[in-house]
Amino acid sequence: MNENFDTIDIRLLEQLQMDASQSNQQRAAQLGISPATCLRRTRRLRALGVLEKEVAILDPEALARCTGAPQPLACVAEISLDRQSQEALQAFEARAVVEAGVQQCWRVSSGPDFVLIVQVADMQAYQFLAQRLFGEDANVRNVKTYFVTRRAKFSTRMPIAAVDAAASAIAVAD
Repeated sequence: MNENFDTIDIRLLEQLQMDASQSNQQRAAQLGISPATCLRRTRRLRALGVLEKEVAILDPEALARCTGAPQPLACVAEISLDRQSQEALQAFEARAVVEAGVQQCWRVSSGPDFVLIVQVADMQAYQFLAQRLFGEDANVRNVKTYFVTRRAKFSTRMPIAAVDAAASAIAVAD
């Protein structure tokens, strides 16, 4: 099914990506449409599966300050499998996605087979996760783990082709 999005839909998606906590009335006012129209469009985007979910993003430093707990340990892990059959790839992926510490699991090409974004409480928690994911599977050939020392940028924004094309056109015109 090909759903055609107009500029209002695209602007609504951009707004939701920037701040989903705004009220429907606030979004409608910014878009120059009625609250009923804004709500109908938002519901349509949810029904189409374009809006996967709305979440709160926590700042790890602020959370550590407020709770007194240490900041979680974050890392990026590259995993190469010994066998890359479809079944082997699916088996590793299935194990990775059920791990609570695995925030993102990407199957990649031209290098490792997978890249994982991991966030756990501490090094001991990482070691337990690594043993479950990498140590118990004879098919894991190599693991390279990079521990995060500083988060320079973090964004959940999904580029929207129509918006990015318009921004590029404006940049070229300047």
